[in-house]
Amino acid sequence: MQLLRIARFLLLALLVTVVPASSYAQFGISINVGFAPPALPVYVQPQCPQPNLMWTPGYWGYSNDDGDYYWVPGAWVPAPYGGALWTPPYWGWNSGQYGFHDGYWGQTVGYYGGVNYGFGFGGVGFAGGEWRGGSFAYNTAVTRVNVSVVNVTYVNNTIVQQGIVANPNHVAYNGGPGGVQHAPNQREQVAAKQPHTAPTSFQTQHATAARADKTSYAKANGGHPANVAAAKPLEEQKTAPPAGMKAVPLTTAKAAAPKTAAPTAQAKPQTKTGAPAAATKPETRAAAPKAGAPSSAAKPETRAAAPHAAAPKAEPKPETRAATPKTAAPVAKAAPVAEPRA
Repeated sequence: MQLLRIARFLLLALLVTVVPASSYAQFGISINVGFAPPALPVYVQPQCPQPNLMWTPGYWGYSNDDGDYYWVPGAWVPAPYGGALWTPPYWGWNSGQYGFHDGYWGQTVGYYGGVNYGFGFGGVGFAGGEWRGGSFAYNTAVTRVNVSVVNVTYVNNTIVQQGIVANPNHVAYNGGPGGVQHAPNQREQVAAKQPHTAPTSFQTQHATAARADKTSYAKANGGHPANVAAAKPLEEQKTAPPAGMKAVPLTTAKAAAPKTAAPTAQAKPQTKTGAPAAATKPETRAAAPKAGAPSSAAKPETRAAAPHAAAPKAEPKPETRAATPKTAAPVAKAAPVAEPRA
């Protein structure tokens, strides 16, 4: 009986020691594979279409049922709470196998194997933006945003260079043969011990949909998936921040004001363009008498000449021919037309 109690105590002590020592208990290695994932595809990040969206890079998942890697497209995801930052998943070499480390939300971007996913995730930390109160500011040096809607931006190339891990072959895993050689630094070790929250349910659904798409598998696309990034942001799911992290209410950038002001500003040019339109009408009307002169002014003269000629249509022709010299006369008559313009 005493031995049973001792065994239970040792087992409980072991569990308590193992779980807090590593974040793997909740967001750690979920699968091991005997061969390496393909290289990361090179693609263009879609523009961030609205404030407070966080970029989650695309990555290779693995299906035991299919025995193959499949691509999970990158996506813009609404921040689950103010101050949330995303640490991407990664593959890491361990004792002859490649283990998948799940991504998570937290107050600091942690270790993701030194894998350079781009768009601010250069291998160490995150350079794509920062929280300023309840609004996320985007570093447009590495992040593409729709500036007509997202107006909280800045440019910082220094922080980008500080976080880049050279990865010319776009390797998707850490360690092992040909893998990225980057061990966690002190800051990343601290971040690993902080409280984390799991991916949102919509992120899980997004990965599940990629797994069900047979065209996303490396055997089908040769490591070059057609759908590399989601065209639209994932749906929003609000969650409480992890324990110990102060909740920051999310705020929306006031980008609607410029849009409202734009039509008002455009109304003024419309008023200005209306004035020339009114001015052109007198010119058009002034030109009308020119066109009408042969019928109103010249025709009376022609009619006056008509009694002298027996044939009404015979003598207008000579006068029309004589009008050729009179072509200079209309030019001379252009002077009165210029006077109304003055």
